[in-house]
Amino acid sequence: MTNRLWIYDTTLRDGAQCEGLCLSLEDKLRIARQLDSLGIPFIEGGWPGANPKDVQFFWRLKEQPLTQAEVVAFCSTRRPGTTAANDEMLQAILSAGTRWVTLFGKSWDLHVIESLKTTLEENLAMIRDTIEYLRSQGRRVIYDAEHWFDGYKHNRDYAIKTLEAAADAGAEWLVLCDTNGGTLPHEISQVVRDVAEIIESWDISEPEIDPPQPPLIKGGRKSKIQLGVHTHNDSGVAVANALAAVREGVTMVQGTINGYGERCGNANLCSLIPNFQLKLGYDCIQDEQLVKLTQVSRSISEIVNLAPDDHAPFVGLSAFAHKGGIHVSAVEKNPLTYEHLEPEKIGNIRRIVISDQAGLSNVLAKARTFGIDLDRKNPACRQILEKLKDLESQGYQFEGAEASFELLMREALEQRPPWFEIKGFQVHCDKVGEDCMALATVKLSVNGTNILEAAEGNGPVSALDAALRKALVNFYPAIAHFYLTDYKVRILDGGAGTSAKTRVLAEFSNGQDRWTTVGVSGNILDASCQAVVEGLEYGLVLENQEAIALVCRVH
Repeated sequence: MTNRLWIYDTTLRDGAQCEGLCLSLEDKLRIARQLDSLGIPFIEGGWPGANPKDVQFFWRLKEQPLTQAEVVAFCSTRRPGTTAANDEMLQAILSAGTRWVTLFGKSWDLHVIESLKTTLEENLAMIRDTIEYLRSQGRRVIYDAEHWFDGYKHNRDYAIKTLEAAADAGAEWLVLCDTNGGTLPHEISQVVRDVAEIIESWDISEPEIDPPQPPLIKGGRKSKIQLGVHTHNDSGVAVANALAAVREGVTMVQGTINGYGERCGNANLCSLIPNFQLKLGYDCIQDEQLVKLTQVSRSISEIVNLAPDDHAPFVGLSAFAHKGGIHVSAVEKNPLTYEHLEPEKIGNIRRIVISDQAGLSNVLAKARTFGIDLDRKNPACRQILEKLKDLESQGYQFEGAEASFELLMREALEQRPPWFEIKGFQVHCDKVGEDCMALATVKLSVNGTNILEAAEGNGPVSALDAALRKALVNFYPAIAHFYLTDYKVRILDGGAGTSAKTRVLAEFSNGQDRWTTVGVSGNILDASCQAVVEGLEYGLVLENQEAIALVCRVH
C-alpha cells in the first residue's frame, strides 16, 4: 500500500465557492453520486449548520447512502473564549452523522491576531479542544491547516505548534493548505520535506478510536500521522504544487473536479488523478473507474451549468484533437507521435479536426469516424478538401461544427438524403414595451409537397426554429425531440460595422447525442437559418442511421 494515494474531493464545498456556480440540493446529490461512481474515497459535502441546504444534503445521504465513499462534514475550530462542547456549530456537525470530520484552523499568526482577534495561545487551545471533543464523540478528524505555507514562511515555529496541537489531540491527517495560492512548486517541495522530517521526530501515540471503527487501510491502522495537501491555483500551479507535495511523501490530495473553486480555482482532480495513476504509478482509483473520468467531468459541468473547458488537459474535447495535416498523418501511423497517453484510458477519444489547415490525411481520418472508408485515390477526397478550404475562406469553421462537415462530405459522396428544401423565409419583429416578439414564416418543400408555415418566438431565431419544426414535424416526428442547446454568434469582419459577415454555430441535442452546425452570411438571420436547417437535417440523419447506413459519432 506504499503507493496508495487518498483523493479528497471538495467540489461540493470549496468548488461551490467558484464565481458563477450555484448548486441546488439536488445538484449536490447528483454530483456526490457521480464522484462515488468514480471511486473517490473522500467527498466533502459541505458545512452543516452554515446553511439549510447542507443540513438537508447530509440527511438525504443518510436515507440513501453512497456505495463506497466517505462523506465528510467540514467546519472550523470552536470560537475564541468558549469550549467545544458548548459551541452550537459543532452540534450541527455531530448531527450530520458522518464518520469523518474535516476541521480547519489558523496556521498563520497574522490571521490569528487580525482575523480571530485572539491570542496565539488561545488559537492552539481552540485547535486542541475542538479535535479532542470531536474524537470523544467518535469522529475521526482530518485537520486542514489553513494558510499553512504563508504561516510557515512568516512564523515557522508557531505554524509547527499548530500542527503539533492537532496531532496531539488526535487528528489522523494534517493537510497543508496553500490557501492564497501564492506558493511555487520548489517551495512546496522544501516545506513538505521539512514538515515530514519534523513529524517523524514527534513521539505521538496512535490515536484510539472510540467507539472502535473499521481500519482505513486493509491490514491494520496507520502507525503515524499522515500528511495531505490542499492547493489553490492563483499562481497557475495548483496541479504542479500537489504533484510536488506527493513526491515528498504526502498521502492525501484535496482538489475539485474541473478545478472549480474561489478566485482562480483549486487543484484540478481531472488532471491530478491521471498524472498520479498513469504517470507516477500511484494507486488512486480502479482502472475501470478511471475510464469514467471524462464522462464525470463533463456531466458535472452540465450539472453546475458551466461550459466545459474544451482545452482542459486529459478530459477536454480538444485534449486529443489533431488539426495540422502533418500531425494527423503521423498519428494515423502511430498515435505516440503526438499523444502523451492513450485517450481511452481516461474515457476520452482521439479527434481529427477539419479546417483550412487540413490535408488529405485529415479528410480520410475524419471519414472513418463517420463510418466511411475512403480511398485516397477517390476524386471525392480532393473535392471535399477543396470545398472545405473554399468555405473556410468565406468564414465557415468546421472544427467546431462537425455535423456540418459530415453533411458536406455526404453530399460530395452523393449520400446526403434530400430530406427537405428551403424555398424562403420571412421574419417580422414587434417591440412593445419590454417584450420583443417575432413572427417567422417559412416556405419549404418535402418530397415535392410545398409547405407554408408560421410560428411565433421570443426572438427571430426562436420564431424561425419554431416555424421550421412546425412545418416538418408531420413528415418527421423525431424532430419534436430535437432541441437547441447552444447558439453562438461571431462577427468576422468588425470593420464593416453592422454590415459585417456573421458566423453562427448552433448546437443541438436529442437527449443522447449532441451535434453542432454552422452558417455564414452577411445577414445574421440567413446565417442562423443555415445553421438551424442543417441542425434539424443532421438530427434526422442520426435518427435514421440504420435506414441510410450511416455510422456517426458526434460530440
